[in-house]
Amino acid sequence: MTQPSIKRPGAARRGNRSSSTRLRIATPLLALALASGLYTGVASAGMSYQLDATQASPGETVRIKGMLFNDTDNALSWTPPQNLVLQWRNEQGKVIRSLAYLDTPAQQVELPINNFAAFSWKAVVPTEARGLQALNIEGESVLLALDTSPLQESQVAGTPAFTPVVDAGAAPPGSTQDPPLPDSVVAAAGANAEQGPRPAAPTTMAAADSSSAAFENFRNAISTYEPIYFDVGQKGGTNARFQLSFKYRLATPKDPARPGFFNHLYLGYTQLALWDLDGDSKPFVDVTYNPSLFWHKERVWSPAEHSPFYVGLATGVEHKSNGKSGADSRSVNDLFIQPEFRYRFSGGSTLAFAPRVKAYFGKPDNDDYAHYAGHVDWKLRWAQDNGLVLTGLYRQGTEGRNAMQFEAAWPLRRTFLDMNGYLHVQYFKGYGETLMGYNQKSSGQVRVGLALVP
Repeated sequence: MTQPSIKRPGAARRGNRSSSTRLRIATPLLALALASGLYTGVASAGMSYQLDATQASPGETVRIKGMLFNDTDNALSWTPPQNLVLQWRNEQGKVIRSLAYLDTPAQQVELPINNFAAFSWKAVVPTEARGLQALNIEGESVLLALDTSPLQESQVAGTPAFTPVVDAGAAPPGSTQDPPLPDSVVAAAGANAEQGPRPAAPTTMAAADSSSAAFENFRNAISTYEPIYFDVGQKGGTNARFQLSFKYRLATPKDPARPGFFNHLYLGYTQLALWDLDGDSKPFVDVTYNPSLFWHKERVWSPAEHSPFYVGLATGVEHKSNGKSGADSRSVNDLFIQPEFRYRFSGGSTLAFAPRVKAYFGKPDNDDYAHYAGHVDWKLRWAQDNGLVLTGLYRQGTEGRNAMQFEAAWPLRRTFLDMNGYLHVQYFKGYGETLMGYNQKSSGQVRVGLALVP
């Protein structure tokens, strides 16, 4: 694991060296102590890990839960790794290595004193894994256990404990067995004196897990797509512009390390609205509904395995409509292809250039749409890790018609508010702020608000 760094005030530089040394020494020791339940309370910071299951068969997914804790005198700053390298070891010493994948995009965590943060990585049990596996996270002093035998055949996770509870450590000198505890002591602990259940979830827990499986599958397949924000401006009366957007993965790969072609297929949905907050009934000026079906892969090509430059691709079909009828009806369909050129800077930021080229079809309500919106959305984005995000969009139609949009977002966790989301500022000028008004030109409008996804 990359060692968590401690953020210290500028006036407290004298203690940096000794504290850093103490942290490096304490972290591996604490990981071992936490794994065995022997944490002694020494002020330090580090990670502890555990598996969310005791048994899983080859091909099934398990999760490794990580807990980052900060028991030092200063705030802690750390970014979780996107992947963990796992070593699966059986009784014969055979080793299989695989990757575990962070459930959420890796973002820097700012952890106050006496706080903790939870993380989760998912991993698929290797096809060749058999029996009881000792699971090690490379670079960590952590050893976890998982029984990969089918539950009905397992001698570890599938076998009840037909044995009494003993008073460990109470055997007299020279004895090779600990004496059983009195039945009354065991009963007071809520256990059976003669046998215990196998190490699996109770029936009530299993039922709860089964009922939530559909939601868990949905949660794992859904992710962010376009920005999500709510901004308010004051030009020509108070008005708001907001957008909701997400994408849904149609097929989750059995092995995240080797996704197939169809594992990159998504359903997308974006909804953009302009809202008049000064009108008598606070009417919506226009709403654009934008479903889509597309294929997307973030890294299709790069000059080298670990090159900071890489190229991705998105291509598909989308429909836009304002959901109205008669003279106010607007709709347009397009096929698009979007190459994505990204460069990852060593300082922790990414520059992305993603022009979207569109070919329109089936637009009976507005045959001249391309004259105002053009055939290319020129998009440029620069994003710091847990920092400033700048985005620019430009469209060029015919006869000098164009539109431009600039956005800036700053994480609110890095302000006195210390809350989720981003402070969001947006500027729009030109044609097509709404689908109904695609052929109307808007003068420059600045809006400020909250972004959940910048």
